[in-house]
Amino acid sequence: MPIHVASRRRSATSLATAHPGARIIDVTSKGPQPWVRMSPFYPHGDIPVPLSGGTVAQSVEGIWQALKVFQDHDVDARKLDVVSMTGLKRTVRKYGPVLGHRAGLGGLDGEELLPYEQARRRIFLPAYRWVLEHNVADLVDELRAATGEGDVVLLDYTVNGDVTDTSSALSHAALIRLYVIDQWPAA
Repeated sequence: MPIHVASRRRSATSLATAHPGARIIDVTSKGPQPWVRMSPFYPHGDIPVPLSGGTVAQSVEGIWQALKVFQDHDVDARKLDVVSMTGLKRTVRKYGPVLGHRAGLGGLDGEELLPYEQARRRIFLPAYRWVLEHNVADLVDELRAATGEGDVVLLDYTVNGDVTDTSSALSHAALIRLYVIDQWPAA
C-alpha cells in the first residue's frame, strides 16, 4: 500500500532512506496547513459528541479528554469548548488513575463507564470519522489522489493503528490510512 505511517520523531534522513521518493505529510497538531486540520486537536467546531444527544465539541481530543474519568475526577465538559489545541490533556499525574470514559454526557448512557478499547470504538472512532467525512474530506481526497502518484508517509507521534492494542496510544495517522484504503475498524 502506498500509504505508510511513521513517527514524527524520526529524522528526515531516516524517513527518506526508509521511504525514498515518498511524499511526507505531518498530520499532527504541529504540522503545516492544511494538514494540521487532520489532527484530533484541531478545533473544527460542531463535532457531535458520541452518545451525548446533540452536544457538540470543538475538537475530537476535547471529546476524548472531556469524557475521561479518573479516580477522583469525573468528566470535564469544559474540554469540549477548548479552541486553542493546547490545555486539552487531563493526565494521570494530576488526576490519578484513569477508570475509563463515560459513555456520553448525562442521561442513562452517561452512567456507563467504558473500558479503554470500548471507549476507542464508541467515542474516538465515531468522532474522528465524522471529522474525516465532514471537515477534511478535501484532504482525504487529496491523499487518495496522491497514492496514485507514489508513496505517501503520514507522520504522527505514535504509529499504533490497532484499536485492540491498548498498550500505546492510537495513531490518528494510522486511522487516516485505514479510512483512505477503506479498512476502517469496526465500532
